[in-house]
Amino acid sequence: MNQVKKVRGGIGDITKADPNARIQDNLYLAVNSDWILKSKIPADRPAISVFSDIDIKIEKDLMRDLANFADNKEQLPDIPNFDKAVAIYRLARDFDKRNSDGANPIKDDLSILTALKDLNELNWKLPFLYLRFTLPFNFFVEADRKNTKVNVLHFDRPDLILPDTTSYQNDGAEKLLDIWKEQSIDLLTKAGLEQDQAEKYAIDAINFDAKIVKVAKSAEERADDVALYNPVAISDFEEKTKTVDFDQFFDKSFEKKPERVIVYEPRFLDNFIDLFNEDNFGEIKAWIITNFINANAGYLSQEFREAAFPFIQALYGQKELPSQERSAYLIANQAMSEIVGIYYGKTYFGETAKADVEDMIRKMIAVYEKRIKSNDWLSEETKKKAITKLNALILKIGYPEKADHIYDLIKFNEDTSLYVNLAAQKAIAVQYEFAKLFKPVDRGEWAMPGNLINACYDPQRNDITFPAAILQKPFYSVDQDRSSNYGGIGVVIAHEISHAFDNNGANYDEFGNMKNWWTKQDYAEFKKRIKQEAELFDGIVYGPVKLNGKQTVSENIADQGGVTAAVEANKGENGDMQDLFKNYARIWASKETPEIIKTVLAFDVHAPGPERVNVQAQCQEEFYKAFNVKPTDGMWLDPDKRVIIW
Repeated sequence: MNQVKKVRGGIGDITKADPNARIQDNLYLAVNSDWILKSKIPADRPAISVFSDIDIKIEKDLMRDLANFADNKEQLPDIPNFDKAVAIYRLARDFDKRNSDGANPIKDDLSILTALKDLNELNWKLPFLYLRFTLPFNFFVEADRKNTKVNVLHFDRPDLILPDTTSYQNDGAEKLLDIWKEQSIDLLTKAGLEQDQAEKYAIDAINFDAKIVKVAKSAEERADDVALYNPVAISDFEEKTKTVDFDQFFDKSFEKKPERVIVYEPRFLDNFIDLFNEDNFGEIKAWIITNFINANAGYLSQEFREAAFPFIQALYGQKELPSQERSAYLIANQAMSEIVGIYYGKTYFGETAKADVEDMIRKMIAVYEKRIKSNDWLSEETKKKAITKLNALILKIGYPEKADHIYDLIKFNEDTSLYVNLAAQKAIAVQYEFAKLFKPVDRGEWAMPGNLINACYDPQRNDITFPAAILQKPFYSVDQDRSSNYGGIGVVIAHEISHAFDNNGANYDEFGNMKNWWTKQDYAEFKKRIKQEAELFDGIVYGPVKLNGKQTVSENIADQGGVTAAVEANKGENGDMQDLFKNYARIWASKETPEIIKTVLAFDVHAPGPERVNVQAQCQEEFYKAFNVKPTDGMWLDPDKRVIIW
């Protein structure tokens, strides 16, 4: 076992450049050390990577374009609701007005919260408060996982102050909470509250957060998708939450009362009355107030932006705030993401690339089908159902032809403040989502905008989305050799296909319904292999932390399937395996602050990019052949320790 730990991920500190690294000892460092040495983390970011290199370029293009449209230097494109993206951008970049307004835009809403007297008042105001503020519980409407044709109501706990329940056990937790406390006090006093009152709110909020932490699921627990599906009859739900008047809330928020609620965290529901009662009202109120001021300070003056930065700085190691210009773009992009994504796709994404990538996706699906048919641990019955699911995959490439209807409902008034506009938009978004209850699921919705450098698989729709932004170098280029494209976008494509068959996706059928389509024996064998994949990554040291293999297992399974399928496709075209593996390493080049490593790995279901490169390469027979890797080399992993599921 010690020998395995020694070589998983190759030799050397993978977070530090080594210009002398050999591919046979550390694939990631051999390919990327020059990039690591030359690359500097921008002051307004906590990390830099190939992803962020592309993102910076996209941001520059879109910031320039939005500024030109806002200044009437260019005619608006013929994209419905794009004028609203320009309007909110103008509001966000007008720092003369924002600085002049100071805290005034939020004072009415802050007064509503500070005036709350007791739980009874919160109860009768609940429908209004939920539309306008973030409360310490969360309702949302999504497809029923066991019948994805219809939408149902879901219930979840709120976010914690720190990233995960495990974060509170770390040595730096007390210091982080103290920074959050001082920041909250500073913001509240700047908004006009007395010092002693602000201090009490901050302390009470931390106390209430601590109570939630005790009953909350960890990121590792939440990584088990099936365990988040817990249907509760509405009568039982209301009995377990009787200190809060959800009966009135449901009556005023929905067309009719739901018959049941899907509960994400049963422990939170079972302890709801202990959390939400009159004795705790002061802490509940403080939680809402401090959450409100921290969440919205970034929409106020420069003074408020700076006052809201220390906690982010401590969590992520970011040195500076984004510039006012970039901040304005980020706000506009967040508010009108799908519209901005459609503009990006129509302006910067070519039809040739779309057709080429679609062809590559079809080839990957064919490779996957071949691999499933030749699989030596599945029965014919399970293979047949897996292939049915594979061939039912829906592809979404580039950007949607039409934006979600919500953008037709949003209105921005440039005569009032940025905050007031965004608060109104939040209320519209909640109402729009709640109106979906009892309605059929729209399978045409896109999970990602066109300008996002990412890709995803949605198990409840059995679809894969590839935004336009990721379809460029080094992931993909019509000018790049085919093998490099397979090592880039090819791996990404097959990664997303593999999510249909990871430890979570495997629980859904071709229609996206949570349904067992495995034989008992096959699923038992699958669970054994899931355990092996988790153990493969568990305990690997990455900078200041150790990896949690259970937390990242779904993504690791998808990586394994992605690399294996890309290798097979490349092999079928007599491609250069060295080019494939080198570009696979290249797409995960990154440089991060120690703070962001500690913060993100506490909750992220992805292993760090460098480890995704080396550990998966170590499991591929073609990697050993391509680079003549021997048992004495750092990248060698004994054959019986290599994990291949798909």
